[in-house]
Amino acid sequence: MESFMTLFISLLEILLALGSWTVPSEAKAFFVFGDSLVDNGNNNFLATTARADSPPYGIDYPTHRPTGRFSNGLNIPDIISEQIGAETTLPYLSPELRGERLLVGANFASAGIGILNDTGIQFFNIIRINKQLEYFQQYQRRLSSLIGPVQSQHLVNGALVLITLGGNDFVNNYYLVPYSARSREFSLPDYVQYLISEYKKILARLYELGARRVLVTGTGPLGCVPAELALRSRTGDCDPELERAGDLFNPQLVQLLADLNRQIGADVIYILCIIIKMHALYICFMIIWLNVDEVTNFAGFVTSKIACCGQGPYNGIGLCTVASNLCPNRDIYAFWDGFHPSEKANRIIVSQFMTGSVEYMNPMNLSTILAMDEKA
Repeated sequence: MESFMTLFISLLEILLALGSWTVPSEAKAFFVFGDSLVDNGNNNFLATTARADSPPYGIDYPTHRPTGRFSNGLNIPDIISEQIGAETTLPYLSPELRGERLLVGANFASAGIGILNDTGIQFFNIIRINKQLEYFQQYQRRLSSLIGPVQSQHLVNGALVLITLGGNDFVNNYYLVPYSARSREFSLPDYVQYLISEYKKILARLYELGARRVLVTGTGPLGCVPAELALRSRTGDCDPELERAGDLFNPQLVQLLADLNRQIGADVIYILCIIIKMHALYICFMIIWLNVDEVTNFAGFVTSKIACCGQGPYNGIGLCTVASNLCPNRDIYAFWDGFHPSEKANRIIVSQFMTGSVEYMNPMNLSTILAMDEKA
């Protein structure tokens, strides 16, 4: 009898332990796809030159150590997690992403990638977007083994998804070198149309994989970042050709989302233009970035032309290293290195995601979407 009770108690403990893996009703997972703007360390586990795992990267991170984020501190996904009251997602390649940590979500992003597979080939071993989507499938199988297929699907459908692509397809592909293969193949307008057609496949695939709350960001002011100023500007003025690329790409991305809306669920369109509901799928297109003059004045930055960490003109040449010029106060610089915003700038970007007015987040912001989900 005693052995039976011991067995019974052991089985009860196992059942209670299994029960602890159920997903709380209020839980909202977070998934991240894209490039170096949102990579939080996947490239640390890869043999690639696109890495941010050496000082002074991470100088203002809580540990004051490099983490693989292309930032002096937190990046955009970290700050979104803060705002929605969630734990920071781990890189998908991290061995720490197991067990209960899977319930938080995962970050699949990889520095250097773009919409196209040939973008970032100079960085060698990076996780291209199709591979990120394969990993998302793999993640769901792991999650299903943990909490069951029904709860797994519920968690994924209710999750917030961020995807950031496009910038590298210009600066690390079309305009990487004079007369690049892509620039000889396409005129700029035709290249943009090709990018949009490929991005449409990616977003449709995300939908097939269960994503229902997707934030899609446009490209920033590509011609105004310190790295491009260093290469292309003698006066500090933004490069007009790279600015033209963004001007062509962003409106067509808006149109792409409208097209997806019609294809996936034309009978359930409630909100059109910037934030779109389509068959329970929200795609939020946000061109929230650093308008060089306005944000400098608004945020109190000393400059949005010179990077905090780097070398050469505008501190825009090469990555940030221990030998680089380093500003003493990162909060007064819009750019941390030649391409990436400082943590302070990232916080301003996310604040617009969350509570931005109709000027930035027309017709609604992320806080409104989250509130709608809570009432649903």
